[in-house]
Amino acid sequence: MYILIVGAGKVGHFLAKRLSEDKHTVALVEKDGSICEAVAKELDILVINGDGCDPHILEEAGIQKADVVAAVTGEDEDNLVICQLAKEKFGVHRTVGRVNDPRNEHTFNELGIDVPIDATAIIAKIIEEEVSFADFVTLMSFKKGKLVIVRVDLPEDSPVINKEIQSLKFPEDSVLVSIIRGEEVIVPKGNTVLQARDDIIALTKIENEQQLLNFLIGKI
Repeated sequence: MYILIVGAGKVGHFLAKRLSEDKHTVALVEKDGSICEAVAKELDILVINGDGCDPHILEEAGIQKADVVAAVTGEDEDNLVICQLAKEKFGVHRTVGRVNDPRNEHTFNELGIDVPIDATAIIAKIIEEEVSFADFVTLMSFKKGKLVIVRVDLPEDSPVINKEIQSLKFPEDSVLVSIIRGEEVIVPKGNTVLQARDDIIALTKIENEQQLLNFLIGKI
């Protein structure tokens, strides 16, 4: 894939390094000239010194052929502008925007950013998961907040344990994605039997999230 990253702070820098190591073609745009020089010396990628909110700079970075644009600057306003330019002016299929202020996540969703990444929320969810504050954790929302990926830890008294998936009637527009059982990751099939303490990863519409919770763990 051709991936254009805007913002070469720590997030952008390490993202570019990781993706280039994974054999993707990566271009990076950064306002700070000294940062550009440092990145260009370390990584064998295209590095453009300029403002990612400027369409001409994005064109110079090859946005016309980009499969993904990731705006990961420290300014939410810039990330929004960059992603909107990518979608509306250049027709980029997928945009990823870093949300620095959690209060802006709703705006990112409403303005059509495909994947808003709110690091604060993700860290909070990881903490909740690790200390078992909740049996049900929303991992990510996308498609303007209409779809969510959730993780559910099935309790001992779950109404779905010891049953085959094919015998269960999941809430409408809900799909079981994977099951984590101890160290094993299971791709669910019709004859897969759910067990207590399975970690369920599921995809559902945002309005069906509560129904899915009730269905899997039998309580509010």
